[in-house]
Amino acid sequence: MKTNYRIAWVHLTSRFRQLAVATLSVTFGISMFIFMNSFISGVNEAQTVITFTSLAHIRIYNDLSAREPAKLIPDTVAGNALSVVNNARNIRYTEGIKDAGPILKALKKQKAITGISPQINTNVFIQNGVTQISAALSGVDVQKENKVFHTADYVVEGDFFDLQKHPNGIILGKGLAQILGVKVGDNISLTSASGGSKNFTIIGLLETGATGVDRSKAIVSLLAARQLNSKNKSYVTDIQIAVSDYNKAQKVAASMAGITSYKIEPWQLGNSQLDSANKLRYIMSFVISVTILIVAGFGIYNIMNMTVNEKIKEIAILKAMGYSGRDIVIIFLTQSIVIGLVGGILGLVLGYIISVCTGYIPFRIATSTTLPINFNTSDYVLGFVFGIVITFLAGYFPASKASKVDPVTIIRG
Repeated sequence: MKTNYRIAWVHLTSRFRQLAVATLSVTFGISMFIFMNSFISGVNEAQTVITFTSLAHIRIYNDLSAREPAKLIPDTVAGNALSVVNNARNIRYTEGIKDAGPILKALKKQKAITGISPQINTNVFIQNGVTQISAALSGVDVQKENKVFHTADYVVEGDFFDLQKHPNGIILGKGLAQILGVKVGDNISLTSASGGSKNFTIIGLLETGATGVDRSKAIVSLLAARQLNSKNKSYVTDIQIAVSDYNKAQKVAASMAGITSYKIEPWQLGNSQLDSANKLRYIMSFVISVTILIVAGFGIYNIMNMTVNEKIKEIAILKAMGYSGRDIVIIFLTQSIVIGLVGGILGLVLGYIISVCTGYIPFRIATSTTLPINFNTSDYVLGFVFGIVITFLAGYFPASKASKVDPVTIIRG
């Protein structure tokens, strides 16, 4: 075995340029595998963070659209061919959640839940002088809201927690404030769909990175929202819930089925496109990365195949001296494994360096000011294993070919 390894070492070092090319092809393949997976993972996480600034993992609300519509009941008038059809009026007795207290108490017992935020969400008209625009108003419990959505991190002017101190304070999306032509300290008037009207002072501006949210979002305290809509203290329209793992939201929602008769909706049901987009990006990144590694494997295969052809007479002599086909396989397979190991280690280092450098490139997205990069150990392990497997296969086929050489035929020429 020692002799086999010495022969393999001589083959590797005698053609340093070929060794360098084969090693660099593995290094480049693995480094690109790591970088692309790290970058795509970072992009997906950044997109998810932006999405969940206004979208809860689970939402409880009164789903009026799910109610069965009234049936048409025909009634024939006696003695006449005329049929009178009565359509019972479908009256909506309540919009929103009438008594949220028992539901909130039951939710606190769920171990998977990390945050609960009751809200009053309604459409309003905001007026500043002659400018009037519709907006989506959220009445929130400041502490609970921040625990679920981390809203304070996205307030770029003012302080989110000042809503607790100012009953007439309001925080506007930065885009909405620009449309209205207002700034922090200005006064605006809000009119609800029910006809309620109230003046508010702008105490902060919000920038989440989601343009649609920033151009339509307005936040007030839960008390102020109830006063504007003339509702009692137990009334909310939504209960927003955060769980420890947002990917398991459907499972957690299913376990909450007996808590309330209101609609319990995990985020995947209403936002399947987000989940699909994340999976599609991962698949695309994985396919491209593996393709790069396979191309690198073909390069190693060509180099090993050339080595076999160049050393064909030496192989014949070795077999004539008593070396078995297994020895020949070991000699050439050792060369490919060494290339895979060296290229793999260099690829891990280079992939990490590229990822770190990319993480310093300026790019504004949500609260981040640089391109998003994730450093997942699984990407490094998977990239290294793939590199070794592909180089092993790239070396095995030429080695198998070399082991079947007939020494007599080769020596005779």
